[in-house]
Amino acid sequence: MPTPSDATPAASKAAASKAAVLAELRGRIRRMEGIGGADGTRFLPLGVPDVDGVLPDGGLPLGCLHEVVGENDPFNSVATGFSAAILARISSRRTDSGHGGSGSGQVVWITRDDDLYAPGIAAYGLKPERLIVVSARRDSDILWAMEESLRCRSLAAVLGEIGDIDMVASRRLQLAAEASGVTALLLRSSSRRLGTTASVTRWGLSAAPSLPIGGFPGYGRAEGGEQGVGLPRWRTRLLRCRGGQPGEWLLEWRGDGFALADDPAEGASGETEPEWLQRMSSSVW
Repeated sequence: MPTPSDATPAASKAAASKAAVLAELRGRIRRMEGIGGADGTRFLPLGVPDVDGVLPDGGLPLGCLHEVVGENDPFNSVATGFSAAILARISSRRTDSGHGGSGSGQVVWITRDDDLYAPGIAAYGLKPERLIVVSARRDSDILWAMEESLRCRSLAAVLGEIGDIDMVASRRLQLAAEASGVTALLLRSSSRRLGTTASVTRWGLSAAPSLPIGGFPGYGRAEGGEQGVGLPRWRTRLLRCRGGQPGEWLLEWRGDGFALADDPAEGASGETEPEWLQRMSSSVW
């Protein structure tokens, strides 16, 4: 009669084999759904465990279509900043991994209003030399430019500022992203009818009050004792995620990445600067 110690290795081996089979099946399903690129393994962690934990395989799937929606923001500035930060991470990863040859890390941004401000985009880590800006007025032209750009495998990502889009048009973008491995972002506004699309994720972004930070140029107390502007904060909602779970977080941009900002005392004014703020200060000044 086998003892418990004899059965344990066999049970562990069976459990490991079952886990491997389930992982393989999940990978096949993701590849069939077009999640994570052609090999089904390309995911980009956002650097916030609470957010990455609800995303499939712990990160944003690459090589597919995503939506970023500005909520109650007539100029869509909040969603623009969040999108720039996402594109910067995708661009850096593509450059570091060496994919795509000499064009690696380049991003195409198709703008509608010709109001893209390079220094503002650079503040979120997206280097101007990696940015290709295309101007278009009509949704049909933007969609055409996106689809053509997505066929260029040397690009890291393509973003289009779009108004209305239907399932058929979004499916074309999703298929183009799957085929090339280039990530596609739709920058949209909640003032338009969102409808149902083929995007893998849909994010909702709205502005949140920032905390003042003392001792940093441009933040904290301005001259004359007036309250300065704190770090960008966003009420971030993951409205839909294929293969993941919805969620909501208060995120803060700290110059080199996202961070949870749910602690009112964190980052408050004081004489001692946190380490991340010192890094920002030394990199800017």
